[in-house]
Amino acid sequence: MSLQIDLNSDLGESFGAYKMGDDEALLKVVSSANVACGFHGGDPSVMRQTVGLCSNMAVAVGAHPSYQDLQGFGRRNVSMTPDEVYEICIYQVGALMGFCKAAGVPLEHVKPHGALYNQAAKDLDLAKAIAAAIKDLSKGDRDLILLGLANSKLQEAAEELSVPFAGEAFADRAYQPDGTLVPRSQKGAVIHDPAMASQRALEMALHGKVVAHDGSEVVINAQSICVHGDTRGAVEMAVKIREGLLTAGVRIRPIREVLGL
Repeated sequence: MSLQIDLNSDLGESFGAYKMGDDEALLKVVSSANVACGFHGGDPSVMRQTVGLCSNMAVAVGAHPSYQDLQGFGRRNVSMTPDEVYEICIYQVGALMGFCKAAGVPLEHVKPHGALYNQAAKDLDLAKAIAAAIKDLSKGDRDLILLGLANSKLQEAAEELSVPFAGEAFADRAYQPDGTLVPRSQKGAVIHDPAMASQRALEMALHGKVVAHDGSEVVINAQSICVHGDTRGAVEMAVKIREGLLTAGVRIRPIREVLGL
């Protein structure tokens, strides 16, 4: 059986008069979109438009909930209890589910954003709150998939609560030896070279590993590779990554298909 992997990007992050990224161009490249739900980016109009674009371009739709931090783009740590994290996830994912239902488009997965993602990757209680919200929102329908950092507490929480999980790797981010991402505040945390990002994506997809910033190898069991939509040169990078994967014989497929669900 040939190798296959999902290629995802964080989209729908514009709001009001503020434009973020080139969503239409990225949707021609990726197989899954993580749509902002209003707390770090996005607004009702953008959410509706992005779901419609995904539908028209046959791209799987996922929710991208965040801490309520529009000014900091959801990248600042916020102190919240697990119950509060559960509630903001229910609120945001539920809103996007409404737009998906109105458009006749299935919601496939949930990927936390920014600081919420990074904190939950290390904090099992927060991770379980996110997984519980996903599990409860799946009642009466097919299971939503939790998309999170491979080999993290998010994966542990999903397994504990019997929530389908897809491990994610980042072609455009530097890794620490423990498998977590180098904080954006540090030099070299974000990779801007499309050729380098493409090579890292190939290592992840073909060999299940990536080189950390100290030169050590990190084992990564990833079913999806992310290219950030707000990264400089994001479209060029996504195209380079896709072309590299396809040339190597790796098929690009949505998360649910990769997981065989």
